[in-house]
Amino acid sequence: MSPINAYLTFDGNAAEAMRFYEKTLRGTMQMMMMTVGEAPDTDQMPAEAKKRIMHASLTYGDGILMASDTMPGQPFEGMKGFGVALTLDTVAEARRIFDAFADGGTVGMPFEKTFWVEGFGMVTDRFGTPWLINGGKALV
Repeated sequence: MSPINAYLTFDGNAAEAMRFYEKTLRGTMQMMMMTVGEAPDTDQMPAEAKKRIMHASLTYGDGILMASDTMPGQPFEGMKGFGVALTLDTVAEARRIFDAFADGGTVGMPFEKTFWVEGFGMVTDRFGTPWLINGGKALV
């Protein structure tokens, strides 16, 4: 069975978000981000659709984060009802990532020690992605 991986959908800023995640998570894009215009049989697509990301895939640690943009005219209600959970080996690395996501984002729970782990925080980054970040040793 394959692992469960997150697939995020953005409203025209998937490329910017994935470059930010690549840098912040110290990950590597598995392939170049493919735009809609680079896919076969897209000649009839409007120009604004061709610039949108059809697929992007980023590896970080043992995880994979994938993303695409919606197509123009499709409703985009934002990301809600889920969170992307990260577990980092050290509190320092978890804090670094939390702080990067908090810059321009919204902190739901400040990064602090909890009863289950040395450091935990919840943040929605500036792209609208909700993150749950654990760092350090498990305490239970």
